[in-house]
Amino acid sequence: MRLAAKLRVRTLPRLGVPRLRDGDDFTPHPEPPEGGTPHAATRLRQALVLGIVILSSSRSFAAGEGTILWSVDFGYWFSDSSPAIAADGTIYTGTFAGKLFAVTSNGVVKWTFPTLSDIRSSPAIATDGTIYFGCRDRKFYALTPDGKLKWSFATGGWVDSSPAIANDGTVYFGSWDKKIYALGSDGKKKWEFTTGGEIDSSPALAADGTLYFGSHDKIFYALSPDGKKKWEFATRGQIISSPVINADGAIYFTSVDGKFYALNPDGSERWSLQTGGVSQSSPVIDNDGTIYTGVNTRCAAISPEGKIKWQYNTGGVVDSTPAILEDGTICCASRGGAFVAILPDGKRKWDLWIDAPMFSSPAVAPNGNILFCDNNSHLKALKGSGVLAHSPWPMFRANLRHTGVVSNEPAR
Repeated sequence: MRLAAKLRVRTLPRLGVPRLRDGDDFTPHPEPPEGGTPHAATRLRQALVLGIVILSSSRSFAAGEGTILWSVDFGYWFSDSSPAIAADGTIYTGTFAGKLFAVTSNGVVKWTFPTLSDIRSSPAIATDGTIYFGCRDRKFYALTPDGKLKWSFATGGWVDSSPAIANDGTVYFGSWDKKIYALGSDGKKKWEFTTGGEIDSSPALAADGTLYFGSHDKIFYALSPDGKKKWEFATRGQIISSPVINADGAIYFTSVDGKFYALNPDGSERWSLQTGGVSQSSPVIDNDGTIYTGVNTRCAAISPEGKIKWQYNTGGVVDSTPAILEDGTICCASRGGAFVAILPDGKRKWDLWIDAPMFSSPAVAPNGNILFCDNNSHLKALKGSGVLAHSPWPMFRANLRHTGVVSNEPAR
């Protein structure tokens, strides 16, 4: 069913509905037939179980937790940019069609901004509402809240890295030209730092201003706010995921050498864990110190001491980063087409067949809606069970504005 054609908003039957089986072990949905659409019988069975009535005059419907409230069709098949949410509720995300979208909290497109190539970078939002993001046209962009270009900055490579924003307004990001950049809010370069490999890892900022990031040269770096190297830590594989920082200063990240690393603020190793994971999933941190991350097809829970607590098989590779809700629910999207909600003990709360791979990391809006993009070019909103957890790093890029800064304050 298509509603308000110019807004490109869809509801069921194409989108799928959740199966609510609290405490069950996860069993992947049957594979859809060739072409990607679930079997009609499966759709009918799901709809009958939930007794959903669709009203053609509405963009959403009354439904239980984990059901789709609205969906915006971007008109292009691929997006792994993760949504950022401004203070007024506007949602920003990019697509491989080279457009940045601004969408209202109820699923209406406000404006789009065209670039010259794919956008894999996830946007970040400054306190004044400026939207920052990178693009594969080798530029880094700054836009006003109404979608006008403030400035752009040219680099020598793709900019897949998502920016971090310091309290003084400095913006940090990496590029495939092997450099990390620091720009002022006016777009002028403060400094650049060259590594031995491409950078698509997104930098993280500690409370003291230290900048952490990884590179394809297999090195993890710590830089001072003026761009001087404080220390480096060598791994045995490229670092393509993004680091996170705990309230005690511990830094967590993964490498394609199959290890999960925990470092102290001075660069010494606190512990490392052989997970065998090689995905791009970045960690998140709960209030009790538990760390969640994607490990191949699993969402893994790791204790603060570096021990596996449990692993949950999603049925597809987990490249995205989980999000933690205030009630402890862990939301996780997979390349296999399943969006899952997991209880803190590792049992399934609910799961939803999306009928498309997912690389985008979920965000949790102030109204409790869970937002993410899929590779059928939709931005979707699911009904959640509460707001984002108030922890040091509960989601990709730490908070709704994607600033990449550690905080003990509520993640807003």
